[in-house]
Formats: sequence, structure tokens, C-alpha cells
Amino acid sequence: MEIVRFAVVALFLVASLCMAVISVAGVFKFRFILNRMHAAAICDSFALFIAMIGIAIAYGFTFATVKVLLIVLMVWVASPVSSHLIARLEVTTDKHLSEECEVRD
Repeated sequence: MEIVRFAVVALFLVASLCMAVISVAGVFKFRFILNRMHAAAICDSFALFIAMIGIAIAYGFTFATVKVLLIVLMVWVASPVSSHLIARLEVTTDKHLSEECEVRD
């Protein structure tokens, strides 16, 4: 049974690593800051969630698992808020934004 648990945990952690690599590739692929933020914000939250599921499976349901789930919850709350604030700053300060993308008032 331990081998099955190890395989499942390894699958989740490898999937998390793949999502993180996709996120980094998206950051380097796009030229515009708002596109980069979009690629990074979605993938890093999902990669963290997948990794935390793997860790929760590895340790079983304990108090440490509850802590890990609280960490995921905090990241899910903080990541969109910080991404929104950074995007708002970019829209406010970039004078050439309308040349790079469509801007709605």
C-alpha cells in the first residue's frame, strides 16, 4: 500500500512541477507585463494546490494537513489581490499602454 501512496504523491508532485515550469515558460514567452502576470498567477496557484494535495496524501489527515490547506487558502486569497494591484499600477503608470494592448476606460 505504501508503494501506491508513493506513486500517487509522486504523480501529484510531478504534475505540480510541470505546472510551475509552464508558468515560468509563460512568463518568458509573453512580452507585455499584463500577459506575463496572467500566465504566472493562474499556474502558480494551481501548481501550489496540486503540490499541497500530494503533501496531504503523503502525511495523511493530520494537523499538518490542515496547516497546509490553510497555506493554500491564504495564497488563493493573496495572489489575485496582489496581481490586481500590480496590474492596476501598470495600467495607471504606463503611458504607452494603448499602443501595446486594447485599453478600455
